[in-house]
Amino acid sequence: MGSHIAWNEFESAPLTSIEALPVRDCAQLVMATENTKSMIAAIVGNLLVAATKFLAAALSGSSAMLSEAIHSLVDTCNGGLMLYGMRRSRKPPDEHHPLGYGHELYFWTLVVGILIFGLGGGMSIVTGAMHIVEGKPAETAWWSYAVLGAAAIFESVSWYFGWRAFSKEQRRHRRGIMETIVVSKNPTTFSVLLEDTAALVGLVFAFLGISFSALLDIPWLDGLASILIGALLCISALIMVYESMGLLVGEGMEPATLAELRKIISADPAVQQVRDLLTLYLGPEDVLLAIDLRFHPDNDVHDIRNAVARFKKKIQARFPRIRRVCLDITSIDNNGSA
Repeated sequence: MGSHIAWNEFESAPLTSIEALPVRDCAQLVMATENTKSMIAAIVGNLLVAATKFLAAALSGSSAMLSEAIHSLVDTCNGGLMLYGMRRSRKPPDEHHPLGYGHELYFWTLVVGILIFGLGGGMSIVTGAMHIVEGKPAETAWWSYAVLGAAAIFESVSWYFGWRAFSKEQRRHRRGIMETIVVSKNPTTFSVLLEDTAALVGLVFAFLGISFSALLDIPWLDGLASILIGALLCISALIMVYESMGLLVGEGMEPATLAELRKIISADPAVQQVRDLLTLYLGPEDVLLAIDLRFHPDNDVHDIRNAVARFKKKIQARFPRIRRVCLDITSIDNNGSA
């Protein structure tokens, strides 16, 4: 006999259909708060910096400064989109979206990555190339460097908040920086850090481009700096697009996690065989687990209910983000046939 069961409180619910409710965890709420703070800090910082950069670009004629202004403006808009995605992803399930809205965060992260690539990186590269072709020297002044210095301060503050949120995620996974970006299922933890890191490096490129263009009287160096800033943005965008795309199309938990889950379930005395385990990230802290298993033939409904309650408790104690579980149960007869 085969049956599909989704459960939450298996002990008191019917065996046929049990709806899973999200499990709230204090650590998850703290992480969400940190991500929100880092996002708001990035938006405020980028908005202030964008205004000063556009003014400096208009007065100096520097393409590198214009690229930096475009970069900050795009980052401001992107921060707003990420906040919108975070808010939408927390909406509770409804009739049309029974598994919730968690994937909206991945969708808006994908949109942000595309915007950074096209508007930020693409426009910076085009602006730099046009400046090289024109060969028009930029008008440097002390306030150009003052703007870059002020921008560096604002971006550093924003970077600090982004790093603080990312470091919590890094300690959680106990991985290196790049490994954490790959294994993290919350794009907000690394998108702010990537944007702000690219912004700080871009400021260095802009400073060098403006300075050496004036000192050496080589106008195309300013355009080259703009192209380098654009390339830097494109690299950051590609990382964001790749990671969010994998989650959006249906990424599951790591093989090591699946092996541990199999071990937990198989250890229950009522379980005879665990066939398949399938996982799907519905959101950063919301995972669907599907289990195909067999119970020993001498177990009745009460025994099965108790067994599921036991390994449910162990699974959610070890992996709090697993909030929904579906069971494909096969009971076998005494001859061992299904």
